[in-house]
Amino acid sequence: MSASVELRGVSMDFDKYRAVDNVSVKINPGEFFSFLGPSGCGKTTILRMVSGFIEPTQGQVLIGDKDMRGIGPNKRPTAMIFQNLALFPLMKIWENISFGLEVRGVDKATRRAKAEELLRLVELEGVADRLPSQLSGGQRQRVAIARALAVEPQLMLLDEPLSALDLKLRQHMRAELRAIQKRTNVTFIYITHDQGEALAMSDRVAVMSRGQIQQVDIPQKIYNTPSNGFVASFVGENNKFSGTLSGISGREGKFKTDVGEFAVTLGEGVTKDSKCRLYVRPEHVGFVAKPKASTNFVPVTVEDVSFEGNFAVALMRDRTGKRRSAELRNDPANPPPPPGTATNITFDADKALVLLDSEAVAYEEKE
Repeated sequence: MSASVELRGVSMDFDKYRAVDNVSVKINPGEFFSFLGPSGCGKTTILRMVSGFIEPTQGQVLIGDKDMRGIGPNKRPTAMIFQNLALFPLMKIWENISFGLEVRGVDKATRRAKAEELLRLVELEGVADRLPSQLSGGQRQRVAIARALAVEPQLMLLDEPLSALDLKLRQHMRAELRAIQKRTNVTFIYITHDQGEALAMSDRVAVMSRGQIQQVDIPQKIYNTPSNGFVASFVGENNKFSGTLSGISGREGKFKTDVGEFAVTLGEGVTKDSKCRLYVRPEHVGFVAKPKASTNFVPVTVEDVSFEGNFAVALMRDRTGKRRSAELRNDPANPPPPPGTATNITFDADKALVLLDSEAVAYEEKE
C-alpha cells in the first residue's frame, strides 16, 4: 500500500520567521518525490509537518486524502529515516529492524521472520545476528530502510539520509534506494540539497528557496527547462550573462550584453520588459578560432583546464574579467585549448536560455 500526500496552502511560522510560505503540491501514490534546495529553504520543515512532529501555521496536510491536523506522528501511516540513522548499537540487526513490531506486541518468532524477509529485500542476508558496528555505512543505511519498512508504512520520509556517506557509496546507495522503492511501491518523500541525488532518483522534484517552491517537474525538465534563474543556478552549472532583451519574435529574441548581442531562446514568462538574465550550460559551450558574424561567440582567454576523467572543464575569462566555463568530452583527438590561449567560445541560440530573475536569485555562485 502507498499513499498520496497533498499540501494545500501550507505555511509554517516560527515567531516572526516564515520557514514555509504558502506551499501547495500533490504527491502521487508510489511516487519517489524529492524536495531540493539550499540549507534553510524550508524542505525539512515540510517533512516535519508531513510526519506530524509539527503542525502547520496555515493550510492543510493530507495523507491519502485525509486531513492530518491533530493526528500525531505515531498515528500516521509514515516512517522516517534520519540523517544519523539512529540504530540501537547494542541490539542485533534483526532486533533493530523489528523494534517497531515489538512495540506493537508482535511475538518474537514473527518479528524474526519479518526481519529476515526485509533483510532479503534490501539484499543483506546473513547479517541478522550482527551488531550495527560490524556493518559498513552502506549496510547500516539499508538496515535503517528495512527497519522503516517493518511497520509497513504507506509513506517513507527520508531526511538527507546519504549525506554522511562518501561519494562512491552515496552513488551506489542512490541506485539501491531507487530499486527498493520500486520493489515496495511505497511513496518516498526525499529531502536533499544534493542535485545529483534528486535528479538521479526522483520521479519528480520540487526545487525550493526561501520557503517557496520555485518549480515542480520531472528531473529532465528541471535541468533542461528551468522556470527561473534560481532553478538554473542551483541545479547544475551555468554561464550567466547580464543584459537586456533587444528584440522578441515568438520564443526567440536578441539579448544585449557588455560582451556582445546574442540570439537566444526565451524562458517561461519572459517579456521585453522582464528583469532577466542569459544562462548557458557549460556542456553547450564550444570553441572556435574564427567565428562567423552570425553566430553567438565571446572572445576569451583560457586560464585553466581541469581533467575530470570522462570530461574536461575549461575555465576562461572574457574581456570584462568575468569567468566562463566549458565542459568537453574527453577526446584525445580534439583536446581543449591549453591555458593562455586567446580564442572564442560559442553556443547555439536554442541552448542560450533567457530566464526571469526572482527574489530567489539571491542564491548566486561567486564569480
